[in-house]
Amino acid sequence: MNIGLYQSASSLSALERWQDAVSQNLTSAQTAGFRKRTVQFSTQTAGKWNINPYAKNAGAENEHPVLFTKVSTGINFLTGETQPTRRELDVAIQGDGFFEMNGPDGQKLYTRNGEFRVTPERVLVGAGGLEVLSEGGSPILTLPGGGALTVNRDGTIFQGTTPLGKISIQKFSNTAALMPTVAGLFVAGPNAGKESVDEPELMQGYLEQSNVQPLREMVDLVLISRAYDANQKIITTADQQMEKTLQALG
Repeated sequence: MNIGLYQSASSLSALERWQDAVSQNLTSAQTAGFRKRTVQFSTQTAGKWNINPYAKNAGAENEHPVLFTKVSTGINFLTGETQPTRRELDVAIQGDGFFEMNGPDGQKLYTRNGEFRVTPERVLVGAGGLEVLSEGGSPILTLPGGGALTVNRDGTIFQGTTPLGKISIQKFSNTAALMPTVAGLFVAGPNAGKESVDEPELMQGYLEQSNVQPLREMVDLVLISRAYDANQKIITTADQQMEKTLQALG
């Protein structure tokens, strides 16, 4: 068995997963509140092989472990840069926490994207038209006739002098249990450790940007391309050597 060929094939598979993560980061780099997808590599042992199977009385020094590339993916939850927008329905969270949204099937979703708007039905919604939930778990409705909206630092929304509700801000003790969906949204797993943020700090007229650094991602794409080419050459060389061997043996 040609161990090098299988190891290079394993590396190609790992590089493809890395490229998928980098591509997703670049695509979502301009999405407010998006969290960078990360990839970590490690080696996994898959038995041992003898360097010289014909050697007599060969000991452990003749055995080498067969190593393959193992890939694990994750999410970088570092806070992105907060930038002013001067738009009254743009809200950024300072510190821990996520906005709580009502998914299309009633499932609760969580995001750092505070780019909100009001629908013709006077409902406050976020990305994808998802309803922004209040601390009581209900949608936030604005008053008929419109009027300027104010968001206090604690998340309480006023229309004029009338309070409309307080935006639900939730945090998680185990962010590894947050499962990404689309557009910077997350679903909380059963072990996420959800709890309300008692004293949130929100900034009206600001948006938190993604924590993706496009230049870093572009550099990673170059590294991926070079590593991919190198492993392809190893596979091609191994294939050619096997072909020559079979031809020599007749």
